[in-house]
Amino acid sequence: MKHTINSQSSDLAGLYTLSLRMVIGWTYFSAFWRRLILENKLTPDENGYIGEKFNHFLPNALGIKPIIEYLVTHPDALQRSMMTFTIIEAIVGLLIILGLFTRLMSIGIFSLALGILLGSGWLGTTCVDEWQIGVLGVAGGFVLFLSGSGPYSIDYYFMNKNISLTREKWFPWVGSGNLPVSKPKALVLAGSLLIFGLTLYTNQYFHGGVWGTLHNKSVKPKLEISHISHNNADLKFQVYRTEGADVYGSFLIGIHILDKNGNILKELDHKDLSELPKDKIKNHYVAKVKPGKHSLVIPLGAKADVSIAIHDIVHKDEIHTVKLIDISGLEWTENRVH
Repeated sequence: MKHTINSQSSDLAGLYTLSLRMVIGWTYFSAFWRRLILENKLTPDENGYIGEKFNHFLPNALGIKPIIEYLVTHPDALQRSMMTFTIIEAIVGLLIILGLFTRLMSIGIFSLALGILLGSGWLGTTCVDEWQIGVLGVAGGFVLFLSGSGPYSIDYYFMNKNISLTREKWFPWVGSGNLPVSKPKALVLAGSLLIFGLTLYTNQYFHGGVWGTLHNKSVKPKLEISHISHNNADLKFQVYRTEGADVYGSFLIGIHILDKNGNILKELDHKDLSELPKDKIKNHYVAKVKPGKHSLVIPLGAKADVSIAIHDIVHKDEIHTVKLIDISGLEWTENRVH
């Protein structure tokens, strides 16, 4: 028996979401286009490597921080994952644009958008950029799952041509046409409320956008200092950049070693830091702390153990505090635990 499209309403639903399908499809396919066609951003140790950008998500990710940390501490696994994600984004985006296996690809859109939301929803220097991209992608993926594709799609063409796979019971779940659910209103309401709840929760968690004080962790850099220790030759501490713009580093122009009264026992200025030997910096992740032209550069998400020679400090038992000074004037201090 020839397969026919069961309902004009399902055709119209897929037709009305055509622009949504094309725009969402391009946002994901363009990730592949940017990283491999326009530029090569999948090569480690080159400017623009996508793995380093992935490292920027780490400090304030929600729920998936252990996964991100594992990847950024295992460079080979990270590169494989970035290549896999890029291929998935290309396939999902292209097939959504073409309207082939639309509902299956919409699940991919939903999943990719959820990953963006949980990983980078806290980023955005002038607006809540990544959060908006994430929640709108999740909602858009859900809508495309409900609507499928309409007349301007390969799914529709196959259904009109009565291709054998469109007669399979599973096709409406992965392709287009009437969604075979007995209570569509309940599905739409439940899914919409869950996504709205996710929207409110993540907006509050990342930005304080529902109640309390609004905050934006992407506006200015924040450094955490820990694990301060020393021997007769070196003082060591760990620095971790947890906030600030992902496209701009923190530029350290000063490190002061202080006694308990705040007196400077040793001072390194911007020139000293720009010439800090690389063997004095042990990086943990792919985003690396490194000497720059006029400062010590600390990208977002970078964590490193830094060593400073202190042979010229006579009374080493007086070492009490480490102070870091950013070019913006921001300062961070931490006391040594005795």
